[in-house]
Amino acid sequence: MANHLEYYKSNIDNYTKDVSKLYKQLTTLSIARLLVFIATGVSVYFAFGNWQILIGIVVIGVIGFIYLLNKYTDLKHTYELKKVLVTINTEELQFAKGDFFDKSEGLQFQDANHNYALDIDLFGRGSFFQFINRTTNSEGSKTLANCLKANNTDAIVSRQDAIKDLANKSDWRQVFQANASLIKVDTKASTILSFLKTHKSFIPKYFKVVPLIISALSLIIIGLAVAQIIPAAIIGYWLFVGLFITGRYVKKTNVLSANTDRMRDTFRQYASLLSAIENESFTSNLLLAKQAKIKLEDKKASQILHELSKAMDALDNRNNLISAIFGNGYFLTDLKNAYRIEQWLENYKDKVEDWFEVVAFFDAYNSLGNYAFNHQQYIYPQIVEKQSDTKVTQLGHPLLKTEKRVDNDFEIKNQQFFIITGANMAGKSTFLRTVSLHIVMANVGLPVCAASSVYSPVKLITSMRTSDSLTDDSSYFFSELTRLKYIVDAIKQDNYFIILDEILKGTNSTDKAIGSRKFVEKLVASHATGIIATHDLSLCEIEKHLKEVKNYYFDAQIINDELYFDYTFKKGICQNMNASFLLKKMEIV
Repeated sequence: MANHLEYYKSNIDNYTKDVSKLYKQLTTLSIARLLVFIATGVSVYFAFGNWQILIGIVVIGVIGFIYLLNKYTDLKHTYELKKVLVTINTEELQFAKGDFFDKSEGLQFQDANHNYALDIDLFGRGSFFQFINRTTNSEGSKTLANCLKANNTDAIVSRQDAIKDLANKSDWRQVFQANASLIKVDTKASTILSFLKTHKSFIPKYFKVVPLIISALSLIIIGLAVAQIIPAAIIGYWLFVGLFITGRYVKKTNVLSANTDRMRDTFRQYASLLSAIENESFTSNLLLAKQAKIKLEDKKASQILHELSKAMDALDNRNNLISAIFGNGYFLTDLKNAYRIEQWLENYKDKVEDWFEVVAFFDAYNSLGNYAFNHQQYIYPQIVEKQSDTKVTQLGHPLLKTEKRVDNDFEIKNQQFFIITGANMAGKSTFLRTVSLHIVMANVGLPVCAASSVYSPVKLITSMRTSDSLTDDSSYFFSELTRLKYIVDAIKQDNYFIILDEILKGTNSTDKAIGSRKFVEKLVASHATGIIATHDLSLCEIEKHLKEVKNYYFDAQIINDELYFDYTFKKGICQNMNASFLLKKMEIV
């Protein structure tokens, strides 16, 4: 794969040139259309006395104008697409510099009761979700959030292969993203699915032929009136016959039209994205399986959605007064178009949910593939058997700047429990989040910020942040106990990697020491694997009695009356604490 920064710079240069070239072509076509219009008007003026020439001029003028208009419309779409691609590549360079805080924080996906999302800053300002998210619609964002929260330890290699496949398709990913961005969608897929499931058809089956019969009779009556075989007034009377038939269903047609009007842009967007998915060649089994879900025997899903979009556009023409009166009076256009829509719903409404799910999946996985492309220096963990050992070298937090980040080696055997001590600000909490995010990213199938990783798949559960609640009438200490109880119950049902940060903070130091020790002993007795960070050095005594427990620490040193941290993960027990020093240094005491 090409270097991502050079790739984006090259794209900006190329697409900017394309935008400039297309703008000139669009200007030329606009001028050409104006000249054709003027020329046709002038020619009509001079040929007004000769109707044969007049008709020829009008026909040629209209054909030429429509040709130029269609050419302009096609070029306009390409022009807008290239402009969006310039924006996408420009933003990627900004994100690479750490300027990604204007993107969605994903707070709507935050769940305080989730196994780890709140503790490891999965959502929020400066979160991993905000950094990785490139989704273009709400369903894609939700799918991405669910991927990060899934805690799924099965089929990791399959997800790795899918992400690798998409990482290699940078051009396809960007065009997919750009096409989705060009269509502004106000109606969520979930709202549409609800409508599809609840809508009841109101147009009778025989209206498959009634509009054809009425249209044929209308043309015959008009022809006979023009030939003066029947009185011209009959044309007017016949108009009211069509309007009467249409009027019987006008209320229900209005409701259908209002609903389809809100859904048109969504279906247009999904048709475009489905077409991109259908026409791409994938190698990953997971992506091929998703692609197969949108294939029907006779038609492509994108083509079927396009047919619906055309029917919705046709029904929307009823808002034109002339079309509403004469179209319905002579051709029953409202009923014909409503019938087409209802027949489409009857045939395909059960398929739409699958199609929407596939688009949301690719929208989410494009973000994952983009992340992998942007971090080619990261590695995909080697997946080994569950309930075995995990070993990571030069593990770092992916959101920290490379020049400031300190990477550490980390190896833990199955059913081992680490106790980490350390001074304030020495790096304990950051390390816990780094290990947590490594587990989350590995389970998702993403490359991780490390030199190597031999990973035994395991679900993650944490207790690093708790708070009291006035609404729930619960104290801080009770909230802590509730969380710890949740963890104890969870490990009875499944295998988890447990990460705890300074538990039982809501009680006195003696109680805290006794309670923490008993809790760690219980976890070890339950054959749990995990880490606890603490300032309580007495907890380190457990290592002497339980072989599963190992002590590690982060150090701080005071040199020339200044505090220094090396943020290095070391074996043993921390000997230097810095609270008193900091209180004096900041002249608090």
